[in-house]
Amino acid sequence: MNKVSRKAVAGVAMAAASLLVLSGCASPKAGAGFIECGVSDEGSWADKSFNESVMDGMMKAESEFGVTLNQAESNSSEDFAPNLDAMVAAECDVIFAVGFNLVDAVNAAAEANPEVNFVTIDGWSNGATNLKPVGYNMAESSYLAGYAAAYYSTSKVVGVYGGLQIGAVTAFMDGFYYGAKAYEAETGTPVTVLGWDAVAQQGDFIGGFAPNAPEGKTIAAGMLASGADVIVPVGGDQFGALKEAIDESGVDAKMIGVDKNISVTSPEYAPFTLTSIEKRMGSAVYDIVKALAVDKVAFAGGGDNAYTGTLANAGTDISETEFFDDALKTKLAELKAGIIDGSINPLS
Repeated sequence: MNKVSRKAVAGVAMAAASLLVLSGCASPKAGAGFIECGVSDEGSWADKSFNESVMDGMMKAESEFGVTLNQAESNSSEDFAPNLDAMVAAECDVIFAVGFNLVDAVNAAAEANPEVNFVTIDGWSNGATNLKPVGYNMAESSYLAGYAAAYYSTSKVVGVYGGLQIGAVTAFMDGFYYGAKAYEAETGTPVTVLGWDAVAQQGDFIGGFAPNAPEGKTIAAGMLASGADVIVPVGGDQFGALKEAIDESGVDAKMIGVDKNISVTSPEYAPFTLTSIEKRMGSAVYDIVKALAVDKVAFAGGGDNAYTGTLANAGTDISETEFFDDALKTKLAELKAGIIDGSINPLS
């Protein structure tokens, strides 16, 4: 080997060594050393609903910020307390408890471990300042869905029914009602909303949240018989029962999903889904982890420090589908901007 070749080889070797040194000393991501943890509601992390959405947010934070992800999956309500205890033992920097079913267990865990930071998704704090509630202004996105339903409807009769008459449910129903009535006021075309009167706060409820409850199918069948051609069930997974009611009625009707984009999570319903009113729980989880692990913001819990998902922070929205024409897309964008800037009240 000549001298030039030896020098060349030596140069390559030195460069390679330098790269190894640099790669070994590469700066860790901003969230390295931070431990985010989650405890699921009953069902798996791949439930196409709340659990999966929260896991998506944690995985995104893990990928982008370099945080460590730890989790415990609950197969029944009996797993809630032990799983929360396991995450405390794992020395998590923040623990997400998914769904209102865990409210009692996570409040107890927060009170027993005041030095640990907890977040309750779709729940509340009984006073513990180390428990941050995550909620959603569902009237905002439901208003958009109500307007879209009235716009799309041929009969100008739309329907909505709920699982139980509680605030987390009626927020959807209120927004839907006022959105449909906004179309009526704008166009002068009468729109009938079956199943809920937002002024009187009276309407139709299944009586619980059991998936595909027969009571919900009965309510939907009655609405279809009364002329409804767009229906939204606010009661968890009621879409199979609603689809059966639509099929049996012979009505060319569409349904509206809740919580997740059901056209994606349950693609078999996509051809029959006008839109979905989404609680984007992954966005809340991602934002909270970013604030704690990257921005180094001090954790603040208690009811006064709740995280509220809105149209403005992308914590809630409706999904766009093939049934939205350009005119509807433009109008919905205007309504969304008005809600965000405060010029439109989704509850009036």
